[in-house]
Formats: sequence, C-alpha cells, structure tokens
Amino acid sequence: MLRADVLVLGAGMVGVSTALHLQRRGASVILIDRRGVAEETSYGNAGLIQREGIVPYAFPRDLRLLSQYAFNMLPEAHFHWGALPTIAPWLVRYFMQSTPDRIAQTARAARPLVERCVVEHETLMQEAGILATLRRTGYLKLFRTEEGFETALAKSGKERETYGVNFQKLGKDAVADMEPHLRGAYAGAIWLPDPGSVPDPSAVGKAYARLFQERGGRVLTGDAKTLTQFPQGWEVTTSEGQARGASAVLCLGPWASDVFEPLGYHFPLGVKRGYHMHYKPQGNAVLNRPVLDAEKGYVLAPMAKGIRLTTGAEFADRDAAPTPVQLDALEPVARDLFPIGERVDAEPWLGRRPCLPDMLPVIGAAPRHDGLWFNFGHHHLGFTLGPVTGRLLAEMMTEETPFTNPEPYAADRFGG
Repeated sequence: MLRADVLVLGAGMVGVSTALHLQRRGASVILIDRRGVAEETSYGNAGLIQREGIVPYAFPRDLRLLSQYAFNMLPEAHFHWGALPTIAPWLVRYFMQSTPDRIAQTARAARPLVERCVVEHETLMQEAGILATLRRTGYLKLFRTEEGFETALAKSGKERETYGVNFQKLGKDAVADMEPHLRGAYAGAIWLPDPGSVPDPSAVGKAYARLFQERGGRVLTGDAKTLTQFPQGWEVTTSEGQARGASAVLCLGPWASDVFEPLGYHFPLGVKRGYHMHYKPQGNAVLNRPVLDAEKGYVLAPMAKGIRLTTGAEFADRDAAPTPVQLDALEPVARDLFPIGERVDAEPWLGRRPCLPDMLPVIGAAPRHDGLWFNFGHHHLGFTLGPVTGRLLAEMMTEETPFTNPEPYAADRFGG
C-alpha cells in the first residue's frame, strides 16, 4: 500500500503545478495519470502564457455569425450536428453567460489569476532550471481588414482602460520589422508584449514533474476512475498497487466528469476540441513569436518541432473520432501568410479544452465529500493558469491565507 497526504489526479499543467505547491507546503503527494505528464491537453496548445487573457472567449451573440458557425462556413469553428443532444445544455448555458454584464463579471474574477500567470511560471521555471526557455516576445494579433482591425483596437482600448491589458498598435511596416517573413495583404496588428511563450509546452510540464520527483514526490500510472472513498481518505488503483491519501484533488481537465459524476456532482463541463500540426519552415524563414491570424481563427507558433499551426474550436462529443477539417482548410491560408513547408507530424494532434459556461475554473473543496478537492475547467488557459490555481488550491488546503478570494471559483456556484 502506497500512502501520501494527498493524491493528485491528472498530470497536466494544472495537476503537476498543484502537486508542486502542495509539496512546497509540507505535504507528501502522489501524482497519478493514466498516460504520463503533460501528454493530453497540456501537450498541444500554442505555448502561450496569456497574461492578456483576462476577458474570456464569449459565445457569439450575432445571429448572422451564429448561422455561419452552425453550418461550418468559417474556418475558426467546426460544429458536429450529431453531438447536439449531448452538448446543447452546455451551449445554452455558455450563451446565457456571454452577456456583456456576465462577461465583465467573469473578467473581474479572472483578473487576479491571470495577472499572476507569468510570475508563477517564472518561479517554477527558475526552480526547475528551464527559465531560459521562456520567451518574452509577446505575441501578435494580425488583422486582414481595416474594419476588423479598428474593431479590435477599440475593444483592446476598453480592456486596457478597465483591466490594465497592455497592447500596442502596429502598422504594416512595424509588423514587418518584427516578423519580416510574414507576407500577404493585412491591415496591421496588435502586439501584446506581456504574455510569455515556450517552444514546447509538454517539456515544461515534464520539467516541473522532474522537480516534483527530485523533491521526493512520486508520479504513478493509474486510472482516476478507480477513485474510492474509505473512512480515512481516498484510494486509487495504480500500476504499483493501491495508493491512499487523506485527500484527493481532481485535476483532470476534460475528463473530470468521469470522476465527479459517479460521486453525484453535475457540473456543466463542456469541451472545445482543437487540432495542431507542425511544419518545416521554407528556406531560412523564421517566426519570432506566436501570431494569431485573428480573422481566420488560428495561431502559428514557433516550436521545437517546427512551426505549429493550432486551430480554433471544434464543438463535438469529447471522445468522437478526429475530424481535422479545420486544419485542412487553414493550411493553405497559413501558407499565404508565412512560408511553411511540409508537414512534420504523421497525423494531426487532437486536444480537448475543458470549459465551464462562465469560463472560470472550479477551485476548492467538494461540497459533499470530506478530503475531496477540485481544480479543473480552465477553458483556454490551462497551461497559462496551472501554476496560479495550483498555488491557490494549495493555500486553501493547507489553511494558508489565499493570495486572492477563492469564492468566485467555488464548486457550489453551479449548485453542484
């Protein structure tokens, strides 16, 4: 029998960060995952630490745009009609939460988390010996039309005034100075200087896990669905036998429902799927920072494996077979913007973003089970916020004064 103070279930960025912060506060921790560290959602993102990401991605409320999305007329989204019976309740709640007032409420709640995202990553990177991999070049939002550019500038101006989000307007010449190998017709760009980025998000997660192990933590293979409660705590079956802890933390991202639903919780957790593919750059072409092609809804990011193209959202059943039609549609668009060459990966990678309707994570104690804690539902910001929410939850679990009020992230806000 393996014993620890805490079992952390899920070894993505959220789980490994939670394990490290609990360990720092004196807890013995076992980190458990069915595959390995940072092999699922934390593997395939654009590598951004989104210091600007205070205002969430709202559900569109323009009827013309909604109809285009519904019939898959735009490359930034892909909708599976066959999934509608499953995902409709979540979509309705997401739509209802996307009014201006509720988006502002979410942004106010997200701000204390997002404002700490880079500094919390920097701390863990320094301790893990990988601080040199953090790129402080920010990223570009590129706009193809004057109308789209002006609309985005007005929105960015409001976000700077309300939430302190830093940005700079760039004309075509300034964009060319920053990224000389971008090409094609575009109106300009918004440069967001404060976010960081990394060339391999999975490698960052793995480095944090090595630090956790060097400090005495254990990383085991096991299925979180075997979680059971016993009088003194919680137990999970692993490849090395039964692991027991006085407490357990669900950091399972899009798979959290596989565990919380059998325990009687009914959080409205939805999933936005997405794809990526790596490409070799042509000739001596270099991309210095991630670039969001804002009016087409994809990102090109320089990565260790090549130029990574990440798609927008696919609305489908979580476990449905891959349908990378967005990637196929966007590849020629991306080639017109930057000289990418041949594909590097044998198959497109498919990831799943765990999203709650208010686009805030659940962080805190389970309402009806002693010793059970939640840290999931980080939508597009799991890699960004893992170290921040890991710290917040560890402070709550060890009765340390939290760095911010955790009430906006409480599980009972959904009546769960």
